[in-house]
Amino acid sequence: MDVLVAHHGYCFDGAASAAIFSRFLRETQSALSDAKFHFRGLLYEPNAPPPGDKLMTGAINAILDYRYTQSPYLDWYFDHHVSAFQEPGSELHFRADTSGRKFHDGAYGSCTKFIIDVARERWGWTAPDLDELVAWSDVIDAARFTDADQASSFEPAAMKLAAVVQEQGDDSLLAWMIPQLSVTPLDVLAEHPDVLRRLEPIKTRHEALSKRMEQSGEQRGSVAWFDLSDAPLDTVAKFVGYKLFPTATYSVVLSRTHKRVKISVGFNPWSKHPRRHDIARLCERHGGGGHPVVGAISLPPGELAKAKVIVEDFIRELNT
Repeated sequence: MDVLVAHHGYCFDGAASAAIFSRFLRETQSALSDAKFHFRGLLYEPNAPPPGDKLMTGAINAILDYRYTQSPYLDWYFDHHVSAFQEPGSELHFRADTSGRKFHDGAYGSCTKFIIDVARERWGWTAPDLDELVAWSDVIDAARFTDADQASSFEPAAMKLAAVVQEQGDDSLLAWMIPQLSVTPLDVLAEHPDVLRRLEPIKTRHEALSKRMEQSGEQRGSVAWFDLSDAPLDTVAKFVGYKLFPTATYSVVLSRTHKRVKISVGFNPWSKHPRRHDIARLCERHGGGGHPVVGAISLPPGELAKAKVIVEDFIRELNT
């Protein structure tokens, strides 16, 4: 028997969700104890095919930490994004499901925590040795860090692993890492040679990006604004903006790769001012999504000018 676990790609919470879920299936579904598991990352790319197109015929299929699909091949579903139902009719389809294997709760900070809670409540399944993985997934995905310095640190084992997954977590790497996450302590896995080899250049690129953001950033009202579209972005630094502009309530970052133009929007979790906007809803207007506190939009690489217009609209609205 084949099992396909499709998860949010290049995302630590997505990888941790896949690790938790695959172990849960092995230990609670006797028919799947010897199943062959496949892992496939789903990306929020412009013009990306519907997630149902990524499922496998003749397999047990799961989608985790990603948008819902009405595909008849979908057997299991877990997600915590408020923007999960973007296909027309998808929310009605989800609510009409009677399988007892499809779950959504936008109040959760991480999909990993959501899965472990549902598994315990519905099936009585627990995995105490994975408590650290669950806790860190929730901290990282919900930005529950104590401050921007901790959020940008490479010291904790989970942060090392998250950095590698977020920047280099393709299907090939995660086919190895996800099973390891399901059974290996984080501090042990973080010291694996394959992880350390990938981490060192990430640290170098992160330092360069921090300097680039310092040079290009400006605060416009309550918004820290970074236009990084002058050159392709090859690394991730989600919280540097709040270190540079600690009084900002929101951040907006415009970046690009050879595949897409991306607008990232976030609420400063250490802001002294309350959040006044639902960022997921702002991003949904342009085909993006996320959570009330963080979201993103991806556009085709030739639509940089359009992205800049959207950015100006966002900055103006976030300042009202």
